[in-house]
Amino acid sequence: MFGACYIRVSTEEQTEFSPDAQLRVLKEYAKKNDIVLSKNHIYIDEGISGKTAEKRPAFMQMIATAKSKPKPFDVILVHKFDRFARSREDSVVYKSLLKKEAGIKVVSITESIEDDKFSVILEAMLEAMAEYYSLNLAEEVKKGMTEKALKGGYQTTEPFGYKLIDKKLVIEPQEAEYIRFMFTKFAEKQMGLRAIAVYLNDLGIKTKRGNPFENRTVEYIFNNPVYVGNVRWTPTGKTRRNYNNPDSIIAKGEHEAIIEIELWERVQEALKLQKELYPKNAKTHARLSTWLKGLVRCGSCGGTIVNGARGYMQCSAFARGACKVSHHIKTTVLENLILGQLKETLQSQLDVVIVPKTQDVTTSSELELLHERLKKLDLREQRIKEAYQDGIDTKEEYKENKQKLKAERQSIQNQLDGIQTQLLNNGEQGETIHKQIENVFTLLTDESVDLEIKYKTVHFLISKIVFDKPAKSLYIEFK
Repeated sequence: MFGACYIRVSTEEQTEFSPDAQLRVLKEYAKKNDIVLSKNHIYIDEGISGKTAEKRPAFMQMIATAKSKPKPFDVILVHKFDRFARSREDSVVYKSLLKKEAGIKVVSITESIEDDKFSVILEAMLEAMAEYYSLNLAEEVKKGMTEKALKGGYQTTEPFGYKLIDKKLVIEPQEAEYIRFMFTKFAEKQMGLRAIAVYLNDLGIKTKRGNPFENRTVEYIFNNPVYVGNVRWTPTGKTRRNYNNPDSIIAKGEHEAIIEIELWERVQEALKLQKELYPKNAKTHARLSTWLKGLVRCGSCGGTIVNGARGYMQCSAFARGACKVSHHIKTTVLENLILGQLKETLQSQLDVVIVPKTQDVTTSSELELLHERLKKLDLREQRIKEAYQDGIDTKEEYKENKQKLKAERQSIQNQLDGIQTQLLNNGEQGETIHKQIENVFTLLTDESVDLEIKYKTVHFLISKIVFDKPAKSLYIEFK
């Protein structure tokens, strides 16, 4: 009999066996039970909590290997069942998958379980106890972190302006100067969020993660109480830019402040005024204002050119301070430029302009991929049928899954039909696309047509439009 070993060691558990110790006892068990182990099938996830299988790379590699044909091993050895999975859901899913698809069993060498009815209950109890331990441990850890936050302890990544030394925040002099500069310029209304981001980027300054500054980066700094000597910690998770989250704990920290409280308060007032002038959700329910939405790209950075104030459009990255080139242009002017380009394309008979460049090249490979997807759908259909027959899925779940497969199969078939039509009419394709451009141009220039219809139609024909204002160029890429 051939076997594999799975070993997991998490950072929060100090009393469990080390990887070497687990491997040693697993090898001893294998030797006593005539199980042949290969070094290629020893899987170790170290320093991982393992609450979800997807976050354990070695585990997922082991599952993928187990499903290969012929099966590489007959049994997976673990020190305890909680090494295999902390979640009962994960345990049931992956054990069932291994057993049904590969005939592979998971064996705990310290929790002897026989193949009888009572063992099913015993194994479920062991897994439930492991999950309870994990949840209880998480609660205890959260309690400890809450207590530390209340005492002013810092327990997240170091913020810009500081460095962590022996788990204590210490001022980083050069970065601290930039922090003072940012707060002062904003409080005195000399520079806005975007202007500050651009200024720092021009100096080559990076965030702690090595990224360029954006206006939201600067906004986060202005809302971080760490700079006045406080710490903020939210037990329920990240702030998600909700800086007034009632669940957040703010306490006097153990570190030195970079700015005075008076300057902090002036910045908070400036931020408050800015929010009143430019509400966060002011544009959420706004009607569609142009059929260009989401279609035009910046010729300098590739970012999307979006609607701005007073009927103008601008590169979104430039607005955030991440792009240095302004593409500010009146929306109606840009629309007319694109209509002019479409008209010019219609008047030209150059097929190279109107025929998609990759169409002929990718047709055969697309056919292969679509047929492969159909084969996989057949396998999935068989599996959901087995799940229903084995009582894993209810009748309603079975019907719902079948309906989803049917819709996906129809979508693939539609794509296949389209490619087949394309192959049959390859000689007429240029003329077809030329006709499509003509139809779209006619629709876009008809003032009686609803804007929503124009938007959907132009997105059906055009993949993207690259606008380069400094170079005075416009490039349209058709689908």
